[in-house]
Amino acid sequence: MVSGLKVACVIPVYNGKSDLLRLLDSLDQQTAAFDIVVVDSSSKDGSQQLAFERADKVIVIDTKDFNHGGTRQKIVNEHSEYEIFVFLTQDAYLDDVLAVEKIISYFESSAVGAVCGRQLPHHDANLLAAHARLFNYPDKTIHKSLKDAPVLGIKTPFMSNSFAAYRREALVEVGGFPNDVILSEDMYATAKMLMAGYNVVYAGNACCRHSHNYTMLEEFRRYFDVGVFHAEQPWIRETFGGAGGEGFRYVKSELRYIGLERFYLWPSCFIRNALKLIGYKLGQHSHKIPVSINKKLSMHSRYWVE
Repeated sequence: MVSGLKVACVIPVYNGKSDLLRLLDSLDQQTAAFDIVVVDSSSKDGSQQLAFERADKVIVIDTKDFNHGGTRQKIVNEHSEYEIFVFLTQDAYLDDVLAVEKIISYFESSAVGAVCGRQLPHHDANLLAAHARLFNYPDKTIHKSLKDAPVLGIKTPFMSNSFAAYRREALVEVGGFPNDVILSEDMYATAKMLMAGYNVVYAGNACCRHSHNYTMLEEFRRYFDVGVFHAEQPWIRETFGGAGGEGFRYVKSELRYIGLERFYLWPSCFIRNALKLIGYKLGQHSHKIPVSINKKLSMHSRYWVE
């Protein structure tokens, strides 16, 4: 514990027994003191039984009731005994025994509302998945406030609930996680905190393993949903600005990472990033597209109600 703060590590789970086992094993090795809270969406693969065996608290909900923001906020609302909530996803795990201790250490400052941990690629990550994590999650720690928006742009409220910690008091003050967004409930809450005067931290020294070997179609769908989020929450870009050429820097960095010796991968790199851009742009105009089509374009089809 940090200065007597009571901490909960919260893990939403759905049919991910093997991943959950790996994550729970890694949490058992941590030096910090915390409770493990698992929210199981009525898994059928043994995840729920594993959670009851290993976690301190287990909450079971119906699959149809899961909501990225709403479910997390339900835990915050119903467990006021915790002052810090560390959220993880079932497909992440910690291979540094100090990871939780490091991420919660930043709450020594009462000005800090949220902390985003660093994500390293899984050991089986492909080349492009590995680069994505190394580009988006550097090893340098950054303390951010609203005044940094002119320089950092949309990176100011950047957050990922695969490994992120929040001060309960700050979450409650800004209204908590939303239950009506397609994704990025973490960025939404962090943006609200920054606007309320809190600082947020990107902790380059607090690391988890988490990455996805997405196909090109999955990349397209993911960025379609990101476009939907920004179109439906325009205040975030209005407040913090855009990416400021981040996409171009990403492509240049990816080409360098692939290298001349693997130049045969360059065409797929260009196609993949073009699909991301197209997906994002389409997502920004999803309100003009029939819901039946949006369902097919989206990674989160349950979001769309006809």
